[in-house]
Amino acid sequence: MKILLTGSTGYIGKRLLPVLVEAGHEVICCARDVKRFNPPESLKLKISVIEIDLLVEQSLDRIPNDIDAAYYLVHSMSSSSDYKSLERTSAINFRMALQKTTVKHVIYLSGIVNESKLSKHLSSRKDVETELGKGTYNFTTLRAGIIIGSGSASFEIIRDLVEKLPIMITPKWLQTKCQPIGVSDVITFLSKSLFNTKTFNENFDIGGPDVLSYKEMLLGFGKSRNLKRTILVVPVMTPRLSSYWLYFVTSTSYKLAVSLVNSMKIEVVCRDNRINALLGVEPVSYEESLLKAFNKVENNAIVSSWKDSYSSSGIDFDISEFIEVPTFGCFIDKRKRRIYNRTDCLNKIWSIGGNNGWYYANWLWRFRGLLDKFVGGVGIRRGRTSLTFINAGDTLDFWRVLFADKEKGRLLLFAEMKLPGEAWLEFRIENNQLVQTATFRPLGILGRLYWYSVLPFHGIIFRGMLRKITKRNKT
Repeated sequence: MKILLTGSTGYIGKRLLPVLVEAGHEVICCARDVKRFNPPESLKLKISVIEIDLLVEQSLDRIPNDIDAAYYLVHSMSSSSDYKSLERTSAINFRMALQKTTVKHVIYLSGIVNESKLSKHLSSRKDVETELGKGTYNFTTLRAGIIIGSGSASFEIIRDLVEKLPIMITPKWLQTKCQPIGVSDVITFLSKSLFNTKTFNENFDIGGPDVLSYKEMLLGFGKSRNLKRTILVVPVMTPRLSSYWLYFVTSTSYKLAVSLVNSMKIEVVCRDNRINALLGVEPVSYEESLLKAFNKVENNAIVSSWKDSYSSSGIDFDISEFIEVPTFGCFIDKRKRRIYNRTDCLNKIWSIGGNNGWYYANWLWRFRGLLDKFVGGVGIRRGRTSLTFINAGDTLDFWRVLFADKEKGRLLLFAEMKLPGEAWLEFRIENNQLVQTATFRPLGILGRLYWYSVLPFHGIIFRGMLRKITKRNKT
């Protein structure tokens, strides 16, 4: 069967794709920016990719007419303050485009929306479900609450809180009940629902066997990591303070923190588990989901991470807009140094950021990340998804990967920190030399003042980093 997969570069889409291919389906992957689409080599000959933007109706004309089914895995919770209307428009555009095809079944992954009063985030999910449900095709909605898996937003936020804070003074919404589900079970439900007539024109809540408060989830995480944690719940922490608390302690953006706090005040517990018997699925416990997630982390086998989505930066842009580094009106710090072993040098570059740091004056990088957090930026806590692999679209701390080609010896990063201008950092191997170039395009006088104020630190950081990367390894 021919399956259309939206959100193919997203957290769930990346994990569902190989399952669909293994089942023998022909998959058409939708990407807003094809430069971000980096499937495993083993899948490339079995899939095709089309570039569409759900907010641009004309781009949807690229959807093949002869598709049999479609997955709608698109969410933009924190990319815009007006995301609710944008998500509704996207759903309408998608529905209208599918009306021109032979699609028979559409599956949407939504959030549990069982309360009458919903947060803006959950209300938006419900609006999308309503709009998609108006189509002439068979429609299935799977509603999930907290998804636990390596690289998931929920897992990473819980991990940040528990591993960094022995004692937590927390808001009262930590007493709210939810029903977490492992990401592998979500993928199973999504794949087994496809063309199953028993799921046609129905909506189902999917969740694991455990109903827990957020406090119990944090303590359960601590227990699984042999960490004793004390949690004190206070009734006086406002939603704004709660959002700041989540933002400063974890790697989430402030906009995402606001959306999460508003949603966490609402119970997300399944109405029933009838779909488990219908599809023959037995979801694993919260504890087992954590063990699975850490097994992936420890083996450097994280398939996808929420941090690589543009929503983690709180801004919305296409890679293609910044792939060409400007020179006119820019300040440039360009340094060169001879390399002794190309492979060793490239391995160091491809391991930069995250736990490895930036090879020189890491305390300055961390301090810059802390300053960025104070002014509403992403900070340096996002790290990196893989310890060894880098793809276009990935995050490296407060940078976004624009171009990564190890064979050609070029890595180009774009700064997502708060700046009075735009910044690029490039590593390129040419003529047995590593060329390291920092480019800054200032915005007005403030941008120029910023450049000159940090110039002395560039001499320390960039010179030291270049020296460490090119240093001959002792044999």
